[in-house]
Amino acid sequence: MARPDIAEVRALSESDLNDQISATRRELFDLRFQQATRRLENPHRFKQARIKLAHLLTVRQERQRSTAS
Repeated sequence: MARPDIAEVRALSESDLNDQISATRRELFDLRFQQATRRLENPHRFKQARIKLAHLLTVRQERQRSTAS
């Protein structure tokens, strides 16, 4: 899973953005569960998922601020 380019994230619609945020949070939950049960095979996926979630949340926050101003 490659990190998405921030331009690609900004091109997402509002519903797609929210779907991606939900999916990434679910992925992080699943990764934590796998780690707790010692079934995690790729620990580097934590970092990738956190960075992806940060990109998505940043874009959502930018949109909220631009509509509030």
